[in-house]
Amino acid sequence: MAEAVARTPSTPSELREFVVGLPKAELHLHLEGTLEPELMFELAARNGVELPYASVADAHSAYEFEDLGAFLDLYYAATAVLQTAADFEDLTWAYLQRAAADGVIHVEPFFDPQSHLPRGVAMAEVIGGITAGLRRGEAELGISWRLIMCFLRNLSEEDALATWAEAEPFLADLHGVGLDSNEHDNPPVKFAKVYAEARAAGLKAVAHAGEEGPAEYIWQAIDVLRAVRIDHGVRAMDDPELMERLAAEGIALTMCPLSNQRLQVTPDLREHPAKRFLEAGIAVTMNSDDPAYFGGYVVDNYLALAAALDLSREDLAKMAATSLAVSWR
Repeated sequence: MAEAVARTPSTPSELREFVVGLPKAELHLHLEGTLEPELMFELAARNGVELPYASVADAHSAYEFEDLGAFLDLYYAATAVLQTAADFEDLTWAYLQRAAADGVIHVEPFFDPQSHLPRGVAMAEVIGGITAGLRRGEAELGISWRLIMCFLRNLSEEDALATWAEAEPFLADLHGVGLDSNEHDNPPVKFAKVYAEARAAGLKAVAHAGEEGPAEYIWQAIDVLRAVRIDHGVRAMDDPELMERLAAEGIALTMCPLSNQRLQVTPDLREHPAKRFLEAGIAVTMNSDDPAYFGGYVVDNYLALAAALDLSREDLAKMAATSLAVSWR
């Protein structure tokens, strides 16, 4: 590996081959966000769901949005096609095949039960289908896994607690809890109680923080929710003391540059803070977030950031190694 890292790639295809060849984990991936239009149409036909698109091409065109709110509206609407365990298994398996092609050997995906339970989809269908897909990926592709259940921060903690109660019979298949959706006026402290229950049950904690929300939300995620990783964490760049703490305590950031660009968090990737974080000794990993919507899977994120920030092969290899080091495998 040292010899491979030292050689500077001469072409984009060589760099892609190098990044694909790096063993890596993906730690910030929403399974619902891997729903490509082709599979959406297949599942809609299977379940008799009428889509607002005339064709797959129309659906691809609809995967255009200007901000997080518009994206979330589309994202939650598309989940209507996910109704049975078989649907969730197919969704998971489709993602894992793409992950394997990108050199991913371990995944810790998120799923959002609060996007499904109100539609009458039972927790057993959701978790049963996802874990069937993950076990197939482990058996056929050699990809190990841990599973993280997320709470939607735009809903109440009471709703999160009810979701937690429904998940308790399936704790053997869960390894952590997370917090996602719109950060505006939804600080991590709002979910202190449900996180405490999850930790008491032996689950680890992560949380989206500092994407659109301020650096203060990252402090809350660490101190109140006791998150061991921060998903995104972009706004840590506003707080030198926080950056020092992240580095000192080894709290990793699971960053997603194409998502940040598409959602206007960092419209110009040349201003993305990932390189500053690396230079400050912070554990940084690359991930794809919702790749069906953001134009690229995990290797695409490595390459986009490498081009924007002039990252070296050493930088890329370090992030890949870090992803495995901070994973729960």
